[in-house]
Amino acid sequence: MASKIPTNAMSLKRFLLRQEVIRLYRDVFKVIQSVEDPSQKQDLASWTREEFKRNKQQQDEATIKVLVMQGRQTLHEMQQAVDMAR
Repeated sequence: MASKIPTNAMSLKRFLLRQEVIRLYRDVFKVIQSVEDPSQKQDLASWTREEFKRNKQQQDEATIKVLVMQGRQTLHEMQQAVDMAR
């Protein structure tokens, strides 16, 4: 009897890591929405999209985890800068 799981289905670990990347992307855009200057907001959004697109093809889980940690650190710094600007 053949397995009903598709051969290209991702593992649970990969799925959870993907969800973490998506959560980071959304969190970054929530911070960007709080930026008041429209040109800065546009620049930050473009930069964020480019960074995520540039790393989209990463397959190594350790590399992805490092990128997520770096992204969280950048998000924290961005949040602090936005809070100070208010």
